[in-house]
Order: sequence, then C-alpha cells, then structure tokens
Amino acid sequence: MSVYKVASRYAKSLLDLAQEQGKLEDVKANIEQFVSVVKENTALRAVLANPIITFEKKYAILDQLFKDKFDVSVLAFFKIVIYKGRGEILYSTAEEFLRGYNVIKGVVEATVISASTLSTENFETLKTLIAKELSAEVILTNKVDTSLIGGFVVKVGDKQIDTSISRKLEDLERYLAVRAV
Repeated sequence: MSVYKVASRYAKSLLDLAQEQGKLEDVKANIEQFVSVVKENTALRAVLANPIITFEKKYAILDQLFKDKFDVSVLAFFKIVIYKGRGEILYSTAEEFLRGYNVIKGVVEATVISASTLSTENFETLKTLIAKELSAEVILTNKVDTSLIGGFVVKVGDKQIDTSISRKLEDLERYLAVRAV
C-alpha cells in the first residue's frame, strides 16, 4: 500500500476522532504546529523515519517536545502510529489531516505563480476573485517564477489558468509555425 493511502487513512481516523470529541479546531492547531516543527527540523523527520531507533525513543522525543502543548488525543494518536511502526508517515499524515480539515471546512488551497512577487493589493484582489468564483474560503500562496516574463498562472486543484507572457509567446510561436507550413 502506498504511503499516501496509509497516511490518508490515519489522517481520516484522526479527523473523525477530533470531530467526535468536538476538538477539531484544537487538533488542527496542534497538527499545524507539528507540521511546522517537522518542516523546520529535518533531524526530527529523520529520527521518525529511522527503523533503527526504537518506538519508545521516537515517542519519548515527541512526548518531550509536545507534552504540555498538545491535546492528549493527538499525543495518543502519535503513540499509536509510532508503535504500529509507521513513524515515517507521521508528517504525511499530518499534511493529509490538514487537507481533510480544509475539505470539511470548505477551504480551497490555490497557488498563484508570477514573474515577481505580487503586491499586497493585487494578491488580495486575486484571492477575493478566486473565493468569489469558487464560493469558498481560499488559502492563496504566491510563488515566483521569473521565466514567466510577466503575467501569472493560477492553480486551484487540478485546474490552471495561464495568463503568462511566456505562454502567450509559445502560443504565438505555434500559430506562426502552423501558418508557415
């Protein structure tokens, strides 16, 4: 079974538990903090993935880091996952949890790729337009790709809108190539 499938199943279990206990927002905050810590600390990620390190040590490390900060159900979940020999998927599971949370709350993640960083005004305008079009709350991130020359590319799920100058030049090149024949 793929890591993605396993992580998704564990994440679904944690989502269901959090909803059942009425702690969805608390658990989400804990998981966001966990993702942030693991993202910044590659050594922690390596420890969780290392099969030589015992389950007890892995859990002791997480317990030490998060004992007074996290809900007991989150720590118990971490313990179960680690003792099942799945410490390497905790990070993926946390990311899947956040995706599942967004689905439950009707939040959509979108990315705008532009030739330079968008101004705050343009960023907020684009975010508002996407939210209005999708009738959902939008989490928008801005990535920079100077090869676009100008314009932008918006990605929402598997949909993409490309208004970049580089794309228009490619289209023009294809058009002229067909016309020249």
